[in-house]
Amino acid sequence: MNLLTFSRVPLIVAWLVLAVVEDFNPSIWLVVVAALCMFLSGITDALDGMLARKWNVVSSLGKMADPLMDKVFYVVAFPALSWLLLNQGEGERIHSFIMLLFAILYILRDLWVTFLRSVGSLYGADGAAMWLGKVRTALSFPAAGWVYAYVAFHDLPVFASARDYMLWSCYAVEGAMIALNIVSSYTYTKAYLPYLKKALERI
Repeated sequence: MNLLTFSRVPLIVAWLVLAVVEDFNPSIWLVVVAALCMFLSGITDALDGMLARKWNVVSSLGKMADPLMDKVFYVVAFPALSWLLLNQGEGERIHSFIMLLFAILYILRDLWVTFLRSVGSLYGADGAAMWLGKVRTALSFPAAGWVYAYVAFHDLPVFASARDYMLWSCYAVEGAMIALNIVSSYTYTKAYLPYLKKALERI
């Protein structure tokens, strides 16, 4: 199962390379293969834990590796999507900025939660992921995939009539994920605040 977990990194890096190459040399086949790599990267997140529990091969390494691989996905996919949007032209500058804000908030939230868990571990806190955090992670992969689909396909003539709907659907997805990110940050902060106060009292 650890192999499945670690495969998330080469898959999302392959998506990055293919998406950037396709941006300079448009090709529907590059888009399809890139999208497949992103899809498979997301699937590994759904399957590794489920199969590890089903086959009773849950390991300490797997528990630590899975959230790390998620973070690698965020760090690669979301800033890259912002860059790809910016390359679409002047009309996507606002969208690119929203995606950049999305990426910054995601990364900051994960750094903050990691810090909170580290503080909590000093006082015996469990440190397990909260359900809202799991939902956020699970939805991050299709959210990234939907934005990439917009980037890759919205200029195709067949999608011309649906372009505005695709754009506003991206805004809706990004806005919902930003809100979920903020709420998740709040729930972790509230849960770990007692440990943080204890640590501050020792200073």
